[in-house]
Amino acid sequence: MTKHSHYFIERFNGFVGFGLDRPTDENTLIYYLQKFSDDALIQTLVKRMSDAELLALFDHLGALLKKHLDKEEYHQLFLKDG
Repeated sequence: MTKHSHYFIERFNGFVGFGLDRPTDENTLIYYLQKFSDDALIQTLVKRMSDAELLALFDHLGALLKKHLDKEEYHQLFLKDG
């Protein structure tokens, strides 16, 4: 059984743009991140990113997880082992 989902991108038909209002910004960020994580796209991008870019993105994502999720949420929502 698949643990991960990307249903939002398949169902969303609203406005994609940043800076209009908080709900639109949130939806746009979800839209971009789900598009960004598409297997074909991310496999292409990581091959073209510098070591510094890879590290910066990894560190930034890790910092967001650490700042906004407690340990239980991290295991349940990110690692999917809880």
